[in-house]
Amino acid sequence: MRWKPLSGGREITMNSLDQLFSAAMAARANAYAPYSGFAVGASLRTRSGAVFSGANVENASYPVGTCAEASAISAMALAGERLIFEILIVADGEALVTPCGACRQRIREFAAADAKIHVAGLDGLRASFTLDQLLPYAFGPSVGKVSP
Repeated sequence: MRWKPLSGGREITMNSLDQLFSAAMAARANAYAPYSGFAVGASLRTRSGAVFSGANVENASYPVGTCAEASAISAMALAGERLIFEILIVADGEALVTPCGACRQRIREFAAADAKIHVAGLDGLRASFTLDQLLPYAFGPSVGKVSP
């Protein structure tokens, strides 16, 4: 399966999604979710092709927990990368697990409106969206004249 090339000219293939899925599953295995039992893994690919992963980390003080997407974005930023090409989130359950509102905004800080967001269950890919579909009319870096 092939996806339409995004503005960066890279093409998404099932092989690249398999790589992201495997990385997100590995990250999910290290999630720290003792309170909810809801483990989430995320893996993103930058425009340079590098892959970064993260898992959710809960805390007894619920608001200070970290989402898997935020964890992956932090790993990316720590490595000096700044442009997200695509991200895949994996979690167990019947419903689609899309990024929360805060993570959609975090992704927007480092991704163009046409960046792909893939959501998967333990059985594999379930759906794909563009960031603009999940966060239309986003308040992003361009408002402050910053280019990701």
